[in-house]
Formats: sequence, structure tokens, C-alpha cells
Amino acid sequence: MVRKLFTLSILFLIGYSSYAQELMISDDMTVDPDQNKEWRTGKNPYSAKPKNAWELGIHAGHFFIDGDVDPKQPGGFGLGLHIRKAIHYSFSLRGDLFYGQTKGLDPQAWSGPARGGGLVYPEFSAYNNAAWFPSYKTSYFYGALQGVLNIGNILFHKPSNKWNWYTAVGIGLDNNNTKLDLLNGTAPYSNLEGSVAGNLNTKAGRKERKADIKAIYDGDYESDAPKKVGIFRLGDETNIHAVFTGSMGIARKINKKINIALEHQVMLTDNDLLDGITFRTALDQTNQNDIGHYTNLRLGINLGSSDKVTEPLYWLNPLDAAMQDVAELKQRPVLDLTDSDGDGIIDMLDQEKDSPAGAIVDTRGVTMDSDGDGLADYKDKEPFSPPGFNVDAEGIAQGARMSEADVIKLMDSRAAKWCEDCKKGMSECGKWFLPMIHYDVNSSKLKPEFYGHLHHVASVMKMCPNTCVTVVGHTDDRSSNQFNEGLSYRRAQTAIDYLVSNYGIDRSRLKLMYDGEEMPLIKSSRRGQERYMNRRVEFRVCNPEDAEMGAPAGATSTTGSGSRSGSVIRGDKNSGF
Repeated sequence: MVRKLFTLSILFLIGYSSYAQELMISDDMTVDPDQNKEWRTGKNPYSAKPKNAWELGIHAGHFFIDGDVDPKQPGGFGLGLHIRKAIHYSFSLRGDLFYGQTKGLDPQAWSGPARGGGLVYPEFSAYNNAAWFPSYKTSYFYGALQGVLNIGNILFHKPSNKWNWYTAVGIGLDNNNTKLDLLNGTAPYSNLEGSVAGNLNTKAGRKERKADIKAIYDGDYESDAPKKVGIFRLGDETNIHAVFTGSMGIARKINKKINIALEHQVMLTDNDLLDGITFRTALDQTNQNDIGHYTNLRLGINLGSSDKVTEPLYWLNPLDAAMQDVAELKQRPVLDLTDSDGDGIIDMLDQEKDSPAGAIVDTRGVTMDSDGDGLADYKDKEPFSPPGFNVDAEGIAQGARMSEADVIKLMDSRAAKWCEDCKKGMSECGKWFLPMIHYDVNSSKLKPEFYGHLHHVASVMKMCPNTCVTVVGHTDDRSSNQFNEGLSYRRAQTAIDYLVSNYGIDRSRLKLMYDGEEMPLIKSSRRGQERYMNRRVEFRVCNPEDAEMGAPAGATSTTGSGSRSGSVIRGDKNSGF
């Protein structure tokens, strides 16, 4: 039963390892690394939310006002900025600033109250008994907070999408400054109706009338348009209105940093004076407010390093992790617990599926021959025969053997010679293999799993009291050279301090050196596992050219205490060092 459980564990680890290599978002690339780690190991059903980039955008396009006066087409322009942050995969918030200018000219004459017309505001007093063709220029500004909804990234058939359609609604405050071409210099225009030709009820006629009007007007928008009375204003001059925005657009991802979008937006506000006109007649106000329209092209740039944050969530598929899990499970072999020969090794792993009953087998299911004498242990009456002797049919060694006293005497003589060589500083003490230890990202703190390695180094130095050991610190290739030199120095220093304080090793026998990122084990590494191998301290028997190195600039910085905040990876692609 124990062997079967061991076998199942091996199968799981093989499958999980292949999946882990494909992970695109590491634990430290999420808002809750502990939760994400539990999810990867199956202890939590949900992965942690990724840390994702803010989007900074600029936009520009065509702006016009749909009101009482015909807008110029093509007419005005608009431009602005936005900042956007994903709340989750389908919803984000966008702060938007906009400025635009547009013009309009009406081919239909409007008149003052004396003729029953709608030019009732004091600004139109010069046309009380005359006709005027409304002509305006409006500057418009708003700031709004918008909620953006998209579902184009919820995908079942591919990992990601380059296109994303969305809709947005928002609320904010706006301001308009509308100017009118009311005067010809300082006097009102006269006999306008008699100076304009063209049939108002045909497209060609309206075009002709507008051409005639433009020929008459001086194009100087010198007069302030009427403003709605009794509303909030800044400094009693700047009119402020609440504005509701509604948008729909489609975005195209260029790469992980840049996307472009085509969007149309409307601006709805309680203001019928964006074009300066509001009454049809002296007693009849128009029944809808003026509406701004803005068709624009947006350029979005994702802020932050791709080693620290993912793309905004609206470009990520929320089903990706689940789909990868399903695909990985499908690739695993179907587990078959059949054990035909009953040796405790299932047939899927058994390399000898017909082992004799009762035979001792190894982890491969192959019958054991512990002493290599050609006779399987279950037949061998002496399973551990001494090497160099012939054995009989029952596996028993033949000929003279060393007694226990002879063996002890031989071992004592060999040990004494070895210790004598070490004390004289002979070459055998320089042939030891000394291990290396590794560190977490941006940390010089010793990891408990390497205490055994340090114990091994200390044991060798105690058995070879004349041996000098060089301790060399290293980092991976992220951050600046100056920072990495300081971090590699601190890593070597913590290892030396541990040996001195815990094993009483003389500090003079240890030479501290550091190389920063200059001597990687794995060059041009991009995966977290490879960078982990480069974050290390190496131990070696001192070479003649080895010399103690002093602390570099910044070596006493508190950075490196083990903090992993803000570090992100692919696999283990942290922004650490």
C-alpha cells in the first residue's frame, strides 16, 4: 500500500511539474500570493486575482452638437485623456477628460418676439422685429467617471482575444462657452431674408442658402449666447451642468502594452443652449436638450513593467486557469492500479510484471540482487556476500574472509592516515565537494532547507583545520549592478556569520567575495527556476588569487531582508535579484 501511494505521488508531481512550466502568472504576480500558492497545490479552489496594469489613454476625433441649429458636417474636433483600471475581468472604471469645439449654421431664419419668433433672450434684442440665421461656435469641456463593461475576453475556444467590444456609461460635470455671430461689426445684420436664395425644403437649396449666409456673415463670433438662469456657476460666470455620458466602442490589441479603439460617445446634459437657441416661438420652448456627439480614436498604453503586473484584466481570459487545468488533466495517463504480480508496484511502472511470488523488488518492480552475485535475494542465502569472492549455488561466498577485528583495524588505519593528511594541509582536504545555497528574491536571509548544506561546509572545515574556504555571493540579472553587488555581498556575509556563530569557525579561514550578476550559472535566463539558480552563494577551497573583498556602496541597505512585496514572475519571474 505504501509503495502504491508513493507511485501515485510521483505521477502527480510529474503532471504538476509539466503544468507549472506553462504558468503565465506566478504567485507573486497576484494580490494574494498565499492563496495562489494554495490554488496551485490544490488546497484552494480559486486562484488569486492578478496584479494588473493601469491604462493611460489619449483620444481625438470628430465632435458636433445635435440641437436646434444645423451642425457643421464635417465639423468640430475633440481631444482628451483617460485613465482606466480594471475592477474585474468584465468591468473597469475610467476617468475621462474631454475638450472640443464645433460650429453650426441654420439655413432657416429665426425671428424675435415682435414677429412671434423664439429669439426671446435679451441677447437677441436687435432682432426683435427682424430675422437672423443662427450661427454659433461652441467650446465644450467635461470631466467624467465612467463604468466600462466588456465581455469579449470571456473565451471558451482560445486563450486570448485581440478584439474587444465594450460599452460605457458615466456621470460628470461639463462647461460650455457658446459664442454667436450676431453682429456685422457692431451693428446687426439687415435684410437677411431678402439676401438669401435657395429652397429650404431641398438639400441643394439648403446648401445654397448656407453659402449665401456665409458670404454675408463676417465670421466673427463676437456675442455671448444666452445661458440658463438660476443654476450653479463658478464665480457667477462659468456655467456648470451635470452630464451623463454613454459610449460604445471596439478595441484592438496591438501588443501587451498598446491597444487602439474606435468609440462613439454621446453627452447628455440638462442644457438646451449649447447651440445658443432654445425657443421655437416666443411661447414654445424646444422639447429636447442639445446632445453632444463624439466619434473618436483612442490609444491606450498599459503602465508598469510586464515582469510585475499583467495586462489589464479586460484583455485576460478569466477561464484560462480552469481551461489549463482541464487540458493538463486530459494529458495525464489513465491511472490503472493493476498489480499483476502482487509485488507492490503497479503495472504502469513495473519493469518486471511477472516477478516471482514473495520476491523482494526495487522501486521499478525488478527482482533485487543486493550483492550482485547473479542470484536473486529471494533465492540467496547470503544476500549481502562480500565483494571479490566466488559464491556457491546458494549464494554463499567461498574462501577466507576478513574477521570483524581485521575490518576494524583496516578502517582505523585508513582514518588515521586521512586525518594526518588533513592536519598537514595535504591535497586530499582540497578535493571535497562543497555545496552551494540559494536565496529568495531580493533577500539575503538564509533558507532553513540549506542549513544542512552549511553543516556540511562546517564539518569539512573542522576535519581540515588548515583549509581556507572562499564564500562567493551572486544575484540574478535584474535591478542595477550597484544594487546587485550590495545584495551579493550581504548574502555571502550571512553565510559566513552563520558558520562563525553556530560552528565556531575562525573568521580568518573564510574569505568573502561577491560577483553580483556577473557570473550566472544560467545565462540569459527568463524563467523563475533558472533565475533562482543564479541567486546563490558558492563555497570553494581558497585559490591563491582569492582575496577578501570589502563592502560595496549600498551593502548595508535594508532592502534584502526577505521582503517580496511588488515582485512578480512568470513561473517565478519576480522583479527580484
